Amino acid sequence: MSDGAPPTPPRRRGPTLTRAEIHDLFSRLRALDPEPTTELEYTTPFELLIAVILSAQATDVGVNKATRRLYPVANTPQAILDLGEDGLKRHIATIGLFNAKAKNVIATCRILVEQHGGEVPHDRAALEALPGVGRKTANVVLNTVFGEPAIAVDTHIFRVSNRTGLAPGKDVRAVEDRLLRVVPEEFLLGAHHWLILHGRYTCKARRPDCPKCVIRDLCRFKDKTPGTVD
Repeated sequence: MSDGAPPTPPRRRGPTLTRAEIHDLFSRLRALDPEPTTELEYTTPFELLIAVILSAQATDVGVNKATRRLYPVANTPQAILDLGEDGLKRHIATIGLFNAKAKNVIATCRILVEQHGGEVPHDRAALEALPGVGRKTANVVLNTVFGEPAIAVDTHIFRVSNRTGLAPGKDVRAVEDRLLRVVPEEFLLGAHHWLILHGRYTCKARRPDCPKCVIRDLCRFKDKTPGTVD
């Protein structure tokens, strides 16, 4: 029998996830994919560096098709220099902006040979000094190759961070800085890949697959896609 007390109103949630919710979010993403990694194909740090340079405004699938042709022929800085810019273009011509990318790759290979002994430097400043390498590319290399807790904020991570209330920000640097503050330490190494994959396959730009999303109950996105969970 009711004691006559009014029902307790549901607790209103803030626009951003709480610390407990953030931990829960990454726990769920980790359960789906315990060892996340890039979908770019590579076998050496140099191959990954070149693949990431080529991936600007291109899909990983398209880059992989090109590097499958390129790397059996040339997969070191000196070998690509020996190809020359025109020779390189023939292998990457299916990728958008291939002319500019070929120029940057050749210039990067020259710096790697002349200043770094042909090796990819484990240093942010040295990476960002390479033609065609910005902060995002440097973060990918530092995280994936050298195991640093860096987060390269691309369009997917930017979208997921803002939609969910995980780490909203007006630009990619603001989102990156906030992610580094709020992501629990145990998830920092994998956060980059978990968020990219979630944005690529679930929290898609035009029609997010909310019914099948494992974090839908945590997410603050107001315009969730309706549907039935299988």
